[in-house]
Amino acid sequence: MRSDIAYQVLVNDEGQYSLWPAHQPVPAGWVADGKTGTLDECSAHVDEVWTDMRPKSLRDAMSG
Repeated sequence: MRSDIAYQVLVNDEGQYSLWPAHQPVPAGWVADGKTGTLDECSAHVDEVWTDMRPKSLRDAMSG
């Protein structure tokens, strides 16, 4: 990944996160979570908010 461009944090329906170049259109199946910044800033944000790596469908199946 390049460190000289801005990134945005994306999330999908399964609650999985991804870093995406801010100048690129958001791909189908993903939405911006509102965080934009440097690679390090966006990575730190993902580390803070994505505390359970299991997909949402698995978390739901395991809880009920």
